[in-house]
Amino acid sequence: MSHAARVWIALGTVYIIWGSTYLGIELTGETIPPLFAVGVRFVAAALLMFGFTAWKRGTHVLRVGRRELAACALIGALLPGANAVLFVAERHVSTGVSALIIGAVPLWIVLLRTITGDRPPRAALVGVLVGFGGLVLLVRPNGGTPLWSLLLVVCSSLMWATGSFLSSRLTLPADSFAATSYEMLAGGLILLPIGLATTHPHFSQFSGRSIFGFFYLVTFGSVIGYTAYVWLLDNAPLGRVATYAYVNPVVAIALGAIVLHESLTWTIGIGASLVLACVAIVVRRETVPTPVPVAESG
Repeated sequence: MSHAARVWIALGTVYIIWGSTYLGIELTGETIPPLFAVGVRFVAAALLMFGFTAWKRGTHVLRVGRRELAACALIGALLPGANAVLFVAERHVSTGVSALIIGAVPLWIVLLRTITGDRPPRAALVGVLVGFGGLVLLVRPNGGTPLWSLLLVVCSSLMWATGSFLSSRLTLPADSFAATSYEMLAGGLILLPIGLATTHPHFSQFSGRSIFGFFYLVTFGSVIGYTAYVWLLDNAPLGRVATYAYVNPVVAIALGAIVLHESLTWTIGIGASLVLACVAIVVRRETVPTPVPVAESG
């Protein structure tokens, strides 16, 4: 198989798997308490990633200092924390709208860069302004969706952007797989006690759909998707890899319509078009993909 073919297979894997995790979150949250599900998910995914990293990269890459561990703990609190907020919100927000709001993460990152003194290209700044206009259309309550749940998704998006932004400025383990393993574990260990303290899971009430969604998130979303993503960063042009930022929401919308029979309004369609177009402009101008150290935006 040619190198180009392997690149497109890996890229398709990231498109489909990370785009489908929004559906996985929706299915998991049907009968499994959100914070409990997220906590267990990241602990389980971390253990799998530790094993995979030790097997493929060697146990030496897992030896890290206190400074690196502290950075992993902070990033782990933000990124899995963002996922936990999304889990709660998706009980009331459609997967398509959730994916579109989360898809605005590159816009938030440009804003954070500007606030901290960077000078992004003017076209990127214009894209951010127009894109946030589309975001306003998306967070308008529609179809009975409560405003607070839409704002939770926006909060999740901002948390994800902040964690991604900080991950490029903190001292993390040199090996990306090791860093991801520790970040997942930190996030899981923070969220699991909260989930157990605030809910009382009844395993007999977990549906087959929810259990399937949970295992899909742990294995495909957290391990397989991330492995394909890291391989792409080493083997494909950065601009091409970055296209996942605006393809994933399209996949999520399609799966939401097919599996969950979600519908789109004209307002959502216009907002979606603005956000996706501006994310595409920002990603191409910046030529840097949104960092995803703990699996996927969903």
